[in-house]
Formats: sequence, C-alpha cells, structure tokens
Amino acid sequence: MLAALTDRTWLWLAAGFYFAGFGLGTFMLVKRGRPASGATYILIALGYALQLAGLSARGRIVGGCPLGNQFEIYQFTAWSAITLYLVVGVTFRKSLLGYFTSSLAATLTLASLAIPHWDGGQRARIFGNNPWIELHAALAVFSYGVFALLALTSVMFILRIHSLKSKQLGGWFSFLPSIRDLDHIGVRLLGAGATVLAVSLAVGSVYWLKDLSSVNVTKLLVTVAIWLAYVVTFGLRLRGRLLSSRFAWTCLALFAAALLSLGPVDRSRHTAVPKEEKRTP
Repeated sequence: MLAALTDRTWLWLAAGFYFAGFGLGTFMLVKRGRPASGATYILIALGYALQLAGLSARGRIVGGCPLGNQFEIYQFTAWSAITLYLVVGVTFRKSLLGYFTSSLAATLTLASLAIPHWDGGQRARIFGNNPWIELHAALAVFSYGVFALLALTSVMFILRIHSLKSKQLGGWFSFLPSIRDLDHIGVRLLGAGATVLAVSLAVGSVYWLKDLSSVNVTKLLVTVAIWLAYVVTFGLRLRGRLLSSRFAWTCLALFAAALLSLGPVDRSRHTAVPKEEKRTP
C-alpha cells in the first residue's frame, strides 16, 4: 500500500504534519501561554520522514537530486531547514524555535504544492549525469535552508527585543531564547550558510571553466549576488557595524530576496534547456 503512494502524496502528508505542528503550537500559545515543544518536535520529525520519502521517490523518477523546478527547490529548501532544526532544536527544545520552524515548513511545502505550474517542466537527468553539477545544485539549495533557519532566529530575536523594550517578559515571551543565544546562533548560521554557498559556487566553477558555453549567466549572477549580500552582512556583523535588530532585519530581507530570486533563476534555466538539448548528440 505504501509503495503505491506517489511522490506528491508523500509530500502532502509531510505538509500535513508540519501544519499540525504549527496548529498545535498556536493552540498551546493562545490557550495555555506556552509552546508544545515535545509534541511539535515529534510532529516535525514525522513530517521530515515523510518529506524525505517523497523527495526520494521524486529523485528516483528524475534520476537524480530533485531540483528541476521551483516546486522541488522549495521542497528541498524546507527539508534542509528541517534537517538543521532537528539537530539545533535539541538545544532549544523548550523554546519557540519548533513553532516557528513548523510554520516555515508548512508555508513552503503547502505553497509549493498548491501552485500547480511550479511543478511543470519536470525532466529526467536534469544534471546530465554530471555529479559535480548535481552536488553544486544540492549545496546551493541546502544553503538556502540554512538561511531559512537564520530568518527564523531573526524573527525570534526581533520578538525578544520587543519583549524587553515593552517589558513583556512573561507568557509565551518567556520561552524565547536569550538575546545572547539568538545572536550567537544567528552569526553561526550566517557563516555556515555563506560557506556552504561558496563551496557550491566553487564546485560549479570547476565544471563551468571547462565549458563556458554551459554557464547560465542569469542564474550565476543572481546566485553570486545573493552570496555576496550574505558575505557582506557577515563581514559587517563581525566588525560590529551591523548589530542587534538591524542585523536581524537584514537577515530577514536577504532571505526574502533569496526566495524571490528562485522564480527568475528557474525560468532562466528552463529557457536555456532547448539550446542545451540541441547540442546534445
């Protein structure tokens, strides 16, 4: 019976568990003033397992890492963010990190599933059996998952600043991690995300330099621009020139820009497909 489920069915089930975690968290915060930390963690973990099954099924269909269209990229980004949460979340088990993570995962997965044309143009062997290009793409999207978790900690940082300024230290505000913890994890996530994206670009350049005609200029310029923006932000933070709420708002704006860039990047890549296929003997 399980073998008969399609890849999208697995992903719908995963989105349901993510949404259940978000719904339970909202109920607990509104009615009882505290997060459902343990239950939310379990629901996210179950959703993660189902999403992994769906992505694996999709990978078998396309013959590689499922990153061939905007739907798959959003799904992989959500999966990457959840992967990090399941590791980092142990440290913040009794905080609101699980609630915000389930909210992000539910939003990304449900939005991608609800927009049919995002899952158009699915092709097999989209990386041409080139493991380096496949690794480049996987690392690039994984870095977006890191930036997604950074955006969540930035939201929590802004809420913590608000609670301190308004002197609202009780209720669900008390379950926010400290300013110091949020700042430390934010800097580490920013550095990790920028590093992973840099490695992705380095891996891709090994192949591109051998065949410059294979380079999608639009995709490359947009990706490098996103990477440079994060690197500059990281540098300014380390030098003490971008601190506190300004740093958090900048990270949020950068992640919004990164998500918005996925559409043009995906369209430019598919625009170049006919030319590539024409050169293929």
